[in-house]
Amino acid sequence: MTMLKAIRTLLLCACAFGVAPAMEARAQDQEDLPPYKMLRSLQNIQDAIVLGDHSASEMQRFMLAAIDKRLRDADPSVFDDPRNVDAAFIYAMSGGNPETLTYLANHDIEGNFDTRVVDALSHYLAGKGGLMVENLAKAIAEYRNSRVGPYLYLVLGNATAQQSPAKSLQYYDWARLTAPGTNIEEAALRRSISLATKGAMPDKGFVYSLSYARRFLTSPYASQFADVFVELAVANYGEQTEAKIQEILGFMDKPRQREVYLRIARRAAIGGMQELATLASARAEDLSDVADAEPRALASLYSGLAGVSSKGILEAVKDISSIPDAELSPRDQALRQAATVIAEEVLRAPEPESLTQATVSNVKSEISLEEDVAGTGSGESPFAVPASDAAVKAAQPAEPQQTALSAASPADPVYDAFLSTGRSKLDEIDSLLKEEDTK
Repeated sequence: MTMLKAIRTLLLCACAFGVAPAMEARAQDQEDLPPYKMLRSLQNIQDAIVLGDHSASEMQRFMLAAIDKRLRDADPSVFDDPRNVDAAFIYAMSGGNPETLTYLANHDIEGNFDTRVVDALSHYLAGKGGLMVENLAKAIAEYRNSRVGPYLYLVLGNATAQQSPAKSLQYYDWARLTAPGTNIEEAALRRSISLATKGAMPDKGFVYSLSYARRFLTSPYASQFADVFVELAVANYGEQTEAKIQEILGFMDKPRQREVYLRIARRAAIGGMQELATLASARAEDLSDVADAEPRALASLYSGLAGVSSKGILEAVKDISSIPDAELSPRDQALRQAATVIAEEVLRAPEPESLTQATVSNVKSEISLEEDVAGTGSGESPFAVPASDAAVKAAQPAEPQQTALSAASPADPVYDAFLSTGRSKLDEIDSLLKEEDTK
């Protein structure tokens, strides 16, 4: 026992007089690191995140805070090294504090910071991207092969996306080609797919989608990729594009393929594309195991929704009504309710009021339908775990104030289109009835 106590005492002394000073010295060395070396660690972390290491998110927040402190505490002479100036620019474009860049530029006596870039980023980070496009576009050629270049191209692509999609795609191409395998390429690819879809450039969209599927399916932003890819696939589905879609889906495992097919089926069903909705639902069901009750239920729902506008409306309503509520998210429950209401209105025998102008009761009926629909969506992904009671309550229209983290989300445009299509069919039926009445 005496020997053990002696060893313990020696270890404590070593910690007090040797290890502790060494740790303090190491911490001091970390604080004295040049900003560009600290930035390399941040870049490695951010690249690891989009390549699938989601546990690095906490370290990313820590590094952003550490770099912010280092930049603000740095002696002005530190920025005589252009690498540290580039580090400050990249930090601001990588989720850092935009006020830090302004602080450094205001204290720049030697003219180390390019005022054109500082002004452009200040406007961009303040949400005024349109004001900086012309000046930054003139200066971008000087930074093409620099460390800052890929980030500036990404910023320019974001700033010009609305006004000039074609030019924006060129900026995104430069960003991803000068920074392959990084978070810059991931963001550029994902946004390029969206622009190509909106700009009716399907060939480019499929090329971008294939590149994304090969490299970044484990990114935390892959769900956004799935959304834009589904829009691209639905808008351009056909014999010529089916092979391309299959090639892209070939890089996904079965659960991801099933999710994409379910999303395609949902959009196709709401858009009245019965053949595509039925095909996508069947493929999603084929990719589901026997124990996957929820995906099978969703496949049946979307296939049944497509049948509401066909001759088999009775069978379609019977099929979607038999799906248990527990297997549908609140958003899909609302979609089924709307489809059932429209089907009932189509099948309902005409009343005398339907042959005349709209009455107060008719108007109230439509208003109540809109209110019911508005209060049922949860804003969740249709493939997520059903929301809890608290989340559903938070999504009700009685809560007008929402934040970016609230459970509710903006109205679903394809869902609204489904209602509009149903109402237009009812209007056509009423018009035919009026014509028969006047004969």
